[in-house]
Amino acid sequence: MSENKDPQVANQGAKFVYDFTEGNKDLKDLLGGKGANLAEMTNLGLPVPPGFTITTEACKVYLDSGDEPVALRDEVTAHLEALEQKMGKKLGQPDNPLLVSVRSGAKFSMPGMMDTVLNIGLSDKSVKGLADQAGDERFAWDSYRRLIQMFGKTVLGVDGDLFEDALEKAKAAKKVAVDTDLDAADLKKLVTRFKKIVKTEAGRDFPQDPREQMDLAIRAVFDSWNGDRAKLYRRQERIPHDLGTAVNICSMVFGNLGPDSGTGVAFTRDPASGHQGVYGDYLQNAQGEDVVAGIRNTVPLAELEQIDKNSYDQLMQIMETLENHYKDLCDIEFTIERGQLWMLQTRVGKRTAGAAFRIATQLVDQGLIDEAEALQRVTGAQLAQLMFPRFDDEAKTELLGRGIAASPGAAVGKAVFDSYTAIKWSRSGEKVILIRRETNPDDLDGMIAAEGILTSRGGKTSHAAVVARGMGKTCVCGAEDLVVDTKRRRLTAGDVVVEEGDVVSIDGSSGKVYLGEVPVVPSPVVEYFEGRMHAGADDADELVAAVHRVMAYADRVRRLRVRANADNAEDALRARRFGAQGIGLCRTEHMFLGDRREMVERLILADTDAEREESLTSLLPLQKQDFVELFEAMDGLPVTIRLLDPPLHEFLPDITELSVRVALAEAREDANENDLRLLQAVHRLHEQNPMLGLRGVRLGLAIPGLFAMQVRAIAEAAAERKNAKGDPRAEIMIPLVGTVQELEIVREEADQIIAEIEARTGTHLKLAIGTMIELPRAALTAGQIAEAAEFFSFGTNDLTQTVWGFSRDDVEASFFTAYLEKGIFGVSPFETIDKDGVGSLVKSAAAAGRATRPDLKLGVCGEHGGDPESVHFFHEAGLDYVSCSPFRIPVARLEAGRAASASKASGSDHR
Repeated sequence: MSENKDPQVANQGAKFVYDFTEGNKDLKDLLGGKGANLAEMTNLGLPVPPGFTITTEACKVYLDSGDEPVALRDEVTAHLEALEQKMGKKLGQPDNPLLVSVRSGAKFSMPGMMDTVLNIGLSDKSVKGLADQAGDERFAWDSYRRLIQMFGKTVLGVDGDLFEDALEKAKAAKKVAVDTDLDAADLKKLVTRFKKIVKTEAGRDFPQDPREQMDLAIRAVFDSWNGDRAKLYRRQERIPHDLGTAVNICSMVFGNLGPDSGTGVAFTRDPASGHQGVYGDYLQNAQGEDVVAGIRNTVPLAELEQIDKNSYDQLMQIMETLENHYKDLCDIEFTIERGQLWMLQTRVGKRTAGAAFRIATQLVDQGLIDEAEALQRVTGAQLAQLMFPRFDDEAKTELLGRGIAASPGAAVGKAVFDSYTAIKWSRSGEKVILIRRETNPDDLDGMIAAEGILTSRGGKTSHAAVVARGMGKTCVCGAEDLVVDTKRRRLTAGDVVVEEGDVVSIDGSSGKVYLGEVPVVPSPVVEYFEGRMHAGADDADELVAAVHRVMAYADRVRRLRVRANADNAEDALRARRFGAQGIGLCRTEHMFLGDRREMVERLILADTDAEREESLTSLLPLQKQDFVELFEAMDGLPVTIRLLDPPLHEFLPDITELSVRVALAEAREDANENDLRLLQAVHRLHEQNPMLGLRGVRLGLAIPGLFAMQVRAIAEAAAERKNAKGDPRAEIMIPLVGTVQELEIVREEADQIIAEIEARTGTHLKLAIGTMIELPRAALTAGQIAEAAEFFSFGTNDLTQTVWGFSRDDVEASFFTAYLEKGIFGVSPFETIDKDGVGSLVKSAAAAGRATRPDLKLGVCGEHGGDPESVHFFHEAGLDYVSCSPFRIPVARLEAGRAASASKASGSDHR
């Protein structure tokens, strides 16, 4: 019998609605982050307004079938009736209405990306009852206009600017600057205007039935999961698309009831620096959306102590309770209704990279977490952010203004004033700074494209700040002295006018904004890795000290060793300072560029054995000296040297350019014999697809003596270093092998040369010979190839190209963007390893190789070796080491530690 795929049938009997008293923080998959944490706070006895959560499973049924689960309406009705009984009033009751908020809440925080509707239950009848109960007519009509505005935009799809324009006109008519200066009569007129906008744009009246309002709002939240901005955010943050969102129905509490009411966002530590203290924003006489939208400038949370000391003291106590309970930085939303504090949300807060490292070590010192947990609290991506340069404090600068340091970093770019321009210019290769009065979720794609974000409004909890921190983007918010004119596309700072296209620099660590390009200097974290800054010094940077502690633990627990891709002594020495435990890939083709290119040309043009031998003889001492320097730099550590692996065309002139040169010379009757021979060679060796042609081991077999010369240079260099009391540990890697026979032929010749040099120099050389697995056939026949190889190094760049059947250089600029947007790729397979395809070959080849040769050494030398997610895969696959560019070595070290620690915690330790 075939399996029933109908989601409605499959979910019969499932429970789709949970009261806040029924859940807990571990049910994020089912209740979403917001619902799970509301339940947790309720269980802790904190003041949470009563409510209930519709599960992510209900959302998935709706998205799969187009309808809510059959049982959902009855479950919602039962929970709504229980809520009405608890509150002593009914939803939308004319004389004393119960009002609720309908909020999204996915497993992972997606700030501003999905929809929320407040004040559900208000209507032409109940607005009067709300006014009577509150004793405040203005408040009631303000709440009603907010409902129509949010409902119209979110649920009915009305252009939000139409409501904003009407609100601006109402303020202009009254000659006031902020909406709180509009009185009840003004707001009544605004409600009438808003309802007309809904009727005109949506083709229907604003619904007066409170249950219809709630049901439509629930559907809108479900639909918002697949909204463009939500999908874009998930792609950016690598959040799976099939999770769905929960919906939280919460009884309303009001922060817009007057000066003894308000709303705010608080952090138990500074999300920008990690320092302990009182951090957050508060806004009197406001609802929550006013704070995160950045429309009105907030006051620092510390000022709440003077405004309402009782609520402030209670909030501080609750914040301490939550941080100790969650054992992490908590991000809290709260409302004060006429002196009564209510908790609306908490979650583990997003933080900057620097804050992540500081907080992790602080919590260890406080005894809240251990070192293993601290290691899981930071990521390689965060470490990479800390290695970016910062502005030079000594440079001459022109300060434009100062705002709130919302997300650190040094960003320089051309000023742009809308997301469309940011994307357009960025795609043309320009670096841009997105400048707005405040950002909203519709700006997300522009924020992704920009180097940094600058706003004149909003604080550390504004949309711009929260999203920028999550993405690791530099951000300065609330630069009030800067006047942003998006229509005229300019920024004014006193007498200085910055037009679109002018260069500005923003410092997300200090909040300073500069005109022009400010020079940058290395970050202190890079200085630490370079050995120029000591983490234990009395004046050590606290961030460096935190990074050092985490890295030291990662190095203690990791199993994977980390090597470098380096082709010369300078890169090798830097890699060693950064913690490299050897060289996993030395690309010898890089040693034949510049002045040596002509020698390779002569080798290719050689017509006789004597000419070829002469060319090889001239190259030998140069190659040998390269290897001597490399072995000296990496003394005592393994150095894997890949024999020549470029297509021959890379050493020859461009065929068109050379043809023109020869034709012109012939026209002048001044033909150059060497150019004529070169042109013949270029024609002879021209390939339609050089990357799949004469390269790698094929080149070594086609040009007699080429690989032999390189092996001789390696062996002689190793012998020279050994006689100088050094400890060279060379590994010779044969590239692009597809069959064991190719490897056997090259190996036989190499073994003879090494034996000859050992006899001549009186030294014993331990030179391992292995191969690069970069072709599917090599991976599929790895058991055979291991008979002739002492090590495998997976060349995952070429393996990805050959498995997928496309050239990286050609496709990334053509259809990759479309593939990412359509969800075919979650991320480029050249950035993070394709586990199902390429990864499957790596695993099977590793297993087959070790079945033949149990002591087979396994590594990876593609740039995937420095990608955090890929490092975890290579750990699980049982490889011995990863190799990456020098700058990425610390990231690989950290992620190798995290992978080992996570495996140990889950009981799935590998090899």
